[in-house]
Amino acid sequence: MSKAKFILKEPNSKSDTLIYLLYNYQYSRFKYSTSEQINPKFWNPLTQRVKETKQFKEYPEFNTRLDKIENGIKNVFRRLLNDGIQPNNAILKQELENELSDYILKPRKKSFMSFVDNYITESKLNKREGTIKVYNTTYKYLKEYSSKYKTIDFENITLEFYNHYTAFLSQDHKLSANTVGKHIKTIKSFMNEATERGINENLEFRKKKFKTIREESDTVYLSIKELEQFEKLQLDATPRLDKVRDLFLIGCYTGLRFSDFTQIQPENINNDNTMLFIRTQKTSERVAIPLHKTVRTILKKYSNKLPKAYTNQVTNLYLKEVASLANIKELVETTITRGGKVEKSVSQKFKLISTHTARRSFATNLYIADIPAISIMKITGHKTERSFMAYIRISQEENADKLLTHPFFN
Repeated sequence: MSKAKFILKEPNSKSDTLIYLLYNYQYSRFKYSTSEQINPKFWNPLTQRVKETKQFKEYPEFNTRLDKIENGIKNVFRRLLNDGIQPNNAILKQELENELSDYILKPRKKSFMSFVDNYITESKLNKREGTIKVYNTTYKYLKEYSSKYKTIDFENITLEFYNHYTAFLSQDHKLSANTVGKHIKTIKSFMNEATERGINENLEFRKKKFKTIREESDTVYLSIKELEQFEKLQLDATPRLDKVRDLFLIGCYTGLRFSDFTQIQPENINNDNTMLFIRTQKTSERVAIPLHKTVRTILKKYSNKLPKAYTNQVTNLYLKEVASLANIKELVETTITRGGKVEKSVSQKFKLISTHTARRSFATNLYIADIPAISIMKITGHKTERSFMAYIRISQEENADKLLTHPFFN
């Protein structure tokens, strides 16, 4: 038996939240955003309608719109069955929007914030968890700015908004320049998506001055000599560090991300243990990587069945401990722009090492070894030389040493 009901997206929210239509039919469920938003304090979950209260005077009109949506889905479902058409979610969505177009959907313009909210929900079906996390963080800051300063909508995402919003992120929240840039990049992706769907007509976000801020980060890499210091450590008495060291070295000699080098299975290794074949999680690209002797040694240690990794956060904690034992303690000066000011600090190198240092070390060491950039990019998966070169952490001195052997200087 088919049944329709309305639920709130965030029933415990202190501010307005979306209302979803849920329609159960033939052992299937159709979920549809009504684009209506309500503060949960005005919502009656038993009647699934807005409470009759003087605090929300528009409740009769609001509830009438919900009645229309409920009647609409029931009419559509009944009509499809009568016409001999098997309903599915795609057909129900299209037919419901046709049913409601003149009464509700056509006159009502979707706001930027409701679009973003809906888009995040939609993206959960086909985007990675990390991407959704970025979207949600950006949305959180947008909601805060909108409530604190000025309501954000498509038409007012202008260069003036850009200047105010970047100041809000960098000064109110003391975010680094690169983090601010990441949020601007996400807003631009929201706007591009809305534009492609015909919801937005304001193209000011595509102007050159509406730019994604980015500064080169002071990240480190480990040289071959330093990696050998890792490898020589005797960690049998400390299994947790032994495991972390081994997995990290595999990352350093394969160029894989943490999410990939911790998932290597025996079937990823060819029969003579000379090649690794794996499809990366982030890009779903299949890569082939020659196995370095260090990787072959580690794989042999575990019979090609690597131990289960700790979480990225725990691994990073243990990794710094391993790097300290390996005497990776030279002083490194780092700078970061935060709140519009350049902050300098000096740290011992082992404190700056993380799982991503492995991938960066791989790219840099191969580049120093004169392996063509295009060959390295085939493994790392970088599409452009610009994005690839951001991984190369060669110092001025190392660059000069490298050039000393070039025919031009001889």
